[in-house]
Amino acid sequence: MIPFLPDHTDALIAFVHNIYGDSFTPLHRPVFEGNERNYLIDTIDSNFVSSVGARVSELEERIAEFTGSARAIATVNGTAALHIALIVAGVCQGDEVLSQAVTFVATCNAICYANARPVFVDVDEDTMGMSPVALRRWLEANTRHEGGKTINRETGARITACVPMHTFGLPCRIAEIAEVCAEFDIALIEDAAESLGSRVGARHTGTFGTLATLSFNGNKVITTGGGGMIVTDDTALADRAKHLTTTAKVPHAWEFVHDQVGYNYRMPNLNAALGCAQMEKLPEMLRIKADTAARYRAFCAEHGLHFIDPIAATTTNYWLNAIRLEDRNARDAFLDYTNGKGVMTRPIWTLMSDLNAFAECQNDGLETSRWLADRVVNLPSSVPENQFHRLHT
Repeated sequence: MIPFLPDHTDALIAFVHNIYGDSFTPLHRPVFEGNERNYLIDTIDSNFVSSVGARVSELEERIAEFTGSARAIATVNGTAALHIALIVAGVCQGDEVLSQAVTFVATCNAICYANARPVFVDVDEDTMGMSPVALRRWLEANTRHEGGKTINRETGARITACVPMHTFGLPCRIAEIAEVCAEFDIALIEDAAESLGSRVGARHTGTFGTLATLSFNGNKVITTGGGGMIVTDDTALADRAKHLTTTAKVPHAWEFVHDQVGYNYRMPNLNAALGCAQMEKLPEMLRIKADTAARYRAFCAEHGLHFIDPIAATTTNYWLNAIRLEDRNARDAFLDYTNGKGVMTRPIWTLMSDLNAFAECQNDGLETSRWLADRVVNLPSSVPENQFHRLHT
């Protein structure tokens, strides 16, 4: 008997192998079962392989339509998308940006790229995303409002933006967060990197704020290899974001005039070709991932494990399925044992407040964040290979 190892761990490993096969099982692998190869060859044949090409615009149109956003701007990765979103939302040097400690480091890195500083508020237990109650409580206790600006009373810094994250694809209470941000005159930028295909009612995540960002990294629901997207309903912000991501070059037949410091962040056409093919299969991939999650849910119910589901009136893309264990000892024993058996499992990221780069940032105690970090584990969540044939319809 291994100390602290949760009951039914061997049964869960066998269950995972039944879904994914007996070889090493990664956490989330990409699926290339559509027109990826054809579109890549077409793009190479066109000679337009860099950031000028028809597939980039096509992917932007597909993402805008799928999410219900007015505009989408393609970038080289999700971090670049968030960096530009912060800039066009008005985040300046010395400002502060409210976010959550339960997130991937890219969220906080982008805030620092904008020369701002993160402040961490706690998350809700059931969504693992920013808590609107914790957000309001921190703002009421720590800020003053003057001249249309929210000022941190301790640091004197302006709080310009709020960046909640839809953790593992589970929608947070984003409508309530949007209300708090509007009340305090803070721009809402959704980190929807993990939530393509997740919705609150009929409304896609990423459509509640001023702007939102998506990621198409190799481990996401769909991938462009590396890539990201800014989505917004604000045409002026979209135009500025596109201008900044294309080195702030003023259009001209031959002159090279750049009217401000810009960024070489435009997605290459090769990556967009992959993304266009992936978008064709996205609805079916989401259905298969929901089926896989249903199998996990049934197994967990039968064996007394806590499977983490979306809250009422929301749907998730089930990017990464997750369970909640008894405590830190059970978590660590489970992680060690499953990875040793060839089943990749992962904990929540190290809390941002525990990283040296952000250890001095203000936070509200993060009680729920720490409780979750001690208990939550992600399970393999790819589209199973034996179901790839369904994607050929």
